[in-house]
Parts: sequence; C-alpha cells; structure tokens
Amino acid sequence: MAEIIMHRALILVNNKISKISPNAFAPLKKLERLYLSKNSLKELPENMPKSLQELRAHENEINKIKKSVFNGLNNVIVVELGTNPLKSSGIENGAFQGMKKLSYIRISDTNITSVPKGLPPSLTELHLDGNKISKIDTDSLNGLNNLAKLGLSYNSISNVDNGSLANVPHLRELHLNNNDLDKVPGGLGEHKYIQVVYLHNNKIAAVGPNDFCPLGYNTKKASYSGVSLFSNPVQYWEIQPNAFRCIYERSAIQIGNYK
Repeated sequence: MAEIIMHRALILVNNKISKISPNAFAPLKKLERLYLSKNSLKELPENMPKSLQELRAHENEINKIKKSVFNGLNNVIVVELGTNPLKSSGIENGAFQGMKKLSYIRISDTNITSVPKGLPPSLTELHLDGNKISKIDTDSLNGLNNLAKLGLSYNSISNVDNGSLANVPHLRELHLNNNDLDKVPGGLGEHKYIQVVYLHNNKIAAVGPNDFCPLGYNTKKASYSGVSLFSNPVQYWEIQPNAFRCIYERSAIQIGNYK
C-alpha cells in the first residue's frame, strides 16, 4: 500500500485501485507528479489538475484513452503508459494533441499495431517498443519535427516507407532492433542528424553502398556514434567498405552473426 503526498507529488503505486472518480484530483491545484502505476485501472481519470507535469500509469489494465482525459493539460511533459492491454482502436484519434509541452511518451509492451495518430509536435522522445506494430507508413511520424529519439524495437515491423524519416528531421536515435526488416530503412543516408541506428536481430540480407551515407562525401551529415547490424543474414564480407564511408570511428559499427 503506497499513498504518499510530498512536494507536489501524489504516489499511489502498487495498490488495487480499479476506478478513480472524475474529480478526485481536482482540488490538488498544485499537483505536478501523479504516479498511478501497478494498479487495476481500466482508464485514466478525467479532470486531472492543470498543473500536472508528469503522469505515470504503467502496469495497469488500461484499454481506452479518451481525448477528453488530456484536454487542457498544457503543462504535462512526461506520460508513461507501458504494460497495459491497450489496442490502437482504444486510443482516440489525437488523444495526446492537447498537451502543448509533451516531450516524452512511452507506450511500450501493449497491443497497439500502429503509431498513435495526432501526437504533438513538441515530442522529443517516443518509445513504442514491445508492441505489435507491423509497418511505418509515410504519415506515421508526420509533424514530429522535434523528435530526437524513437524506440520501435521488439515489434513486427517489416517495412519503413520511403520518406518516413524525412518527417523527423531532427532525429538522432532510431531503435529498430528485433523486428522483421529485410533491408535498411530508406532515407538514412540523406538524414542530417541521425547518429545511432539499432538494426540488430532483423532479416536484413544486404547493405547497399548508400544505405547509411550520402552520395559522395557530404560533410554536412552528423557522424554516426553507433550502428548495430549483428544477427542479420547479411555477412560482413559482403558489405562494401565504402558503405560506411561517413562513419569515422570503426568502433561505432557492430557487425557479425552472433547465433
């Protein structure tokens, strides 16, 4: 049993809470952090305080996220909703759009099959690992101009549409390991800022000379600090050395078939 109120935080973690009445938290006008993890909630309470900055509700039984829940929560920076039986159909279109300062969202280990629509442009980190996403469409990442880190590992992604990465121009880290990709996602070579790309444990059978680097020697591209390609069918001796011409540190590349 945990119920602690301190320094504008309310911690109700690891209880057996299954329902919260709509106005339960309304009197807490200065509440900044609300921790509801490890309970039995099926949905989030409405009318949470406008002062809220951080909401953590992982490991519940949440299967529905209504737009009205987050409406007007303009100060929320962090939302954590991992390990819930949530499906894509349970997330109302644009449910997170009302949060103008939202920077970090994690919806990992759920049953969603696509990237939620209408995520706010303020996002810098999006973690969707361990779901049932099978592809990234051209518009999946639309409008996420500030996104720096994208976690999509442990899904069933077999295709990343050409042009998808152009929608996240400031992306620095891309985690696509443990998926079903048979080729390197298009657009990495032209991407200006990307530095870390995890592609291990996929079905990538070949790496082309321009998959990672731009044509010629374009100095405008940020140098990679980590590229993982191990546990893929491609053999390292089949990859032309110039495929990694824009990666200056050899230690940044991990290749090999660790079976």
